[in-house]
Amino acid sequence: MKTIKPYQLGRIVVRAPTWIGDAVMSIAALRELRRLLPGSSITIAAPRGTAEIFIEADFVDDVVIVEPGFFPALRQLRRGKFDLALLFQNAFVAASLAFAARIPFRIGYETDRRGLLLTTAVPVPPWKNERHESFYYLNLVAELERLIVHSLPLSEAKPTLDLTVSPQRKEDARQSLIGRGATPDRPIVILCPGSVNSRAKRWPAERYADLSDRLSESGATVVLIGSPAERDVATEVGAHVHRQPIILTGETTVAQMVALISIADALVTNDTGAAHIGAATGTPTLVIFGPTNPLTTFPMSPTAEIIREPPDCAPCMLRDCPIDHRCMTAISVEAVFQRAIALMPRAGAQVLG
Repeated sequence: MKTIKPYQLGRIVVRAPTWIGDAVMSIAALRELRRLLPGSSITIAAPRGTAEIFIEADFVDDVVIVEPGFFPALRQLRRGKFDLALLFQNAFVAASLAFAARIPFRIGYETDRRGLLLTTAVPVPPWKNERHESFYYLNLVAELERLIVHSLPLSEAKPTLDLTVSPQRKEDARQSLIGRGATPDRPIVILCPGSVNSRAKRWPAERYADLSDRLSESGATVVLIGSPAERDVATEVGAHVHRQPIILTGETTVAQMVALISIADALVTNDTGAAHIGAATGTPTLVIFGPTNPLTTFPMSPTAEIIREPPDCAPCMLRDCPIDHRCMTAISVEAVFQRAIALMPRAGAQVLG
């Protein structure tokens, strides 16, 4: 084991996970990294959308949008003159870039046959599929701490996953909704009916449409969000509604989406990045779970809940259901509606009045 001294780590680059939800779940690890090395400069490197998660983070010094292509990204890393690359991303290319940039210390999981490119290749922990994903990233920081102070176990404390959204960003989000017809005296309920990396995680679009109508009829302003890749789902929801919601799917940046979620009275979403944003901003969040494992990706917040009716085949972790999608169709609109209403603090006196 190669010992590291804190003075050797003046400049650190953290390769964030690619997916937004995973990036949010790495926040606790980033805070631990800041605690461990308060005098170091910490840079987050991430794809454009994911990078926007960290724009107001108080635990990093800089956020860099990773340029597409190996050699442009390599030039970025070399310009940074980093002493340590901490790789939350599991891909081979993340390690090969750090190796080619000649970063002296390179720590990451021994995945994707990249162990020889790392100075510390950490075995994937045996509890990987049994604990919340945030511990997976915390474990890498714990490994770094062991290299510095030796023999320190991974803390069992519940991680804190929180996102800062400035008052100005929140006000901009409110004004954007008012510009689309929202009124300030109505509760805001945001729906995220898509999921980029798995069709099996999607609660049926017609059920989201029914839910949207029920919420609208009960006095809420309903807003649909998502990435450009999820526009087709929003269009399908829009085709089934009787009361048209505000559809912002594909029309916001990730930073704007975070701000919108932060001002909502409730968020109802599939198990996707929005779920973790809702939890991290303290928004009352209801996550509809089907094929995925709630032990590893549940929204970690006292204001967040999951709703789940698992059949024997769940969690299967498949991206497309080979049978009848029973894990999702077992969840009724009425059940989701009642749970969403119960979550909303401001809506209690207004919705269902």
